Amino acid sequence: MAGDRGGPQLTADDAPIVARGLVRHFGAGDDAVRAVDGVDLQVEAGEIFGFLGPNGAGKSTTVRMLTTLLRPTGGTARVAGYDVVSQADDVRRNIGVALQDAAIDPLMTGTELLRLQAVLYGLPRSVHARRAGELLERVGLTGAADRRVGTYSGGMRRRLDLALSLIHEPTVLFLDEPTTGLDPMSRIALWDEIRRLNADGTTVLLTTQYLEEADQLADRVAIIDHGRIVSEGRPAALKARIGSPTLFVGVDPAQAEAARQVLAGIGELRPTPEGTLGVGLPEGAAAVSAVVRRLDDAGIVVHHLELSEPSLDDVFAEATGHRLEGSGS
Repeated sequence: MAGDRGGPQLTADDAPIVARGLVRHFGAGDDAVRAVDGVDLQVEAGEIFGFLGPNGAGKSTTVRMLTTLLRPTGGTARVAGYDVVSQADDVRRNIGVALQDAAIDPLMTGTELLRLQAVLYGLPRSVHARRAGELLERVGLTGAADRRVGTYSGGMRRRLDLALSLIHEPTVLFLDEPTTGLDPMSRIALWDEIRRLNADGTTVLLTTQYLEEADQLADRVAIIDHGRIVSEGRPAALKARIGSPTLFVGVDPAQAEAARQVLAGIGELRPTPEGTLGVGLPEGAAAVSAVVRRLDDAGIVVHHLELSEPSLDDVFAEATGHRLEGSGS
């Protein structure tokens, strides 16, 4: 029932985030775009769950449905024990959301925005100042608390947005590409804060297009492509399925097809970034010299060689047929 502060009656089988057959169309008729196409998802309590995919794959649309910002076209979802359609108000009371395109008033200070957020969530006036101060300290913005947000750097704004999403102490936190556009140091600082939040018991769903971010933070990942989940599991297990490392080979474009034929006779061809060819080598580094000899015998000049152990990029390539990094999508 909406407004029930006692929370839903959960069973041992309930998880903080559960989606079944989730669908979202944009448009109508023959022109409809199926942005999310039957997503099944379950995030367990205390997990950091990575939702990985390129721009346009359906990550953000899925998150917007789970956070009640978009109504599903089909399927069902429950978040924090509540249905995202029929109990949307209860979902919003129990989650924190930091979206990539969140609008923050540049004329207000960090402290003012946090106190306003506390009002919007109905927190007692007596805790507004204390809670704002705690969160500003937590995200490293105490020194900028009374500065207008318009003077904040990109990294500072992302940290403030994270603080705003935590004002009501949510049990489930959605982070939509929280480090896009940040410099390396700001990215690492935000990673550390996400880990601390998770260690305190917060369940986190993190969308990202950065492979390293998913590998560093996520207990489990789901890879989404063209609105469908194409692979899911623990990063180490997904990489182990790939098995052998990939040898990336760079040759002149005029010799690419001849090189492809040589490599096809050596092992399994794999999707690669543009301008390179790739082949799986079950024997690893020991087989590299033999590959070079075969290419040399065919009169192919090799400009670049790189042997790469299985990565999430390999997992993505195997599942989708293309690389995430450098895809430009």
